[in-house]
Amino acid sequence: MSIQPVPPGHLAAVVTTLEMTQRPAPAPLPFSPLRLVRWKAPELEKYRTLFRRVGAPWLWFSRLVMDDAAVRAIIEDPAVEIYAITDPHGIEIGLLELDFRTEGICMIAFLGLVPQLAGQGHGVWLMAHTRMLAWRKGVERVRVRTCSLDHPAALPFYRKADFVATGREIETFADPRLSGILPREAGAHIPLLETSEKDNPGARSP
Repeated sequence: MSIQPVPPGHLAAVVTTLEMTQRPAPAPLPFSPLRLVRWKAPELEKYRTLFRRVGAPWLWFSRLVMDDAAVRAIIEDPAVEIYAITDPHGIEIGLLELDFRTEGICMIAFLGLVPQLAGQGHGVWLMAHTRMLAWRKGVERVRVRTCSLDHPAALPFYRKADFVATGREIETFADPRLSGILPREAGAHIPLLETSEKDNPGARSP
């Protein structure tokens, strides 16, 4: 057993890949007052705003550091489907992104609700719709990744939904709060370790 130091100004996460290789048996969809709304080629800023609202508490930042052209190339690709989850008032409170760009595979790229809705049973409804949308003609497996920075219930949630863990990796990256990509109060469950330019010459002040 060994302990590896994490570079100053960086975070480390255990990333688990899970997959489902058999289409679930048909079942009634759970009731929910929420709705899924398909966004075809969404406006970039609208997409990023929802991405932040849903993902900032778990330090999602990948789509925030990509340039506009790179993000548009993904979200406007016809093989990528983006859905906003809306409340009864039409307010966007969740994000579902399905990536079919690899033949035979549906990757659940992003799936989540704003933290205020956690623990209210909406996740069961969302997963039922996600599986229904993911499993279509030509799809042989559905994959998803979660990491140790996500909600602690995320991994058990996927396993309960019949996903099986198939791989595990360690990912390290610069803390997005130190560079101002995310607010300093984001990811309150992950300690924010201050660094100096001497400790981390590549970091810039928030």
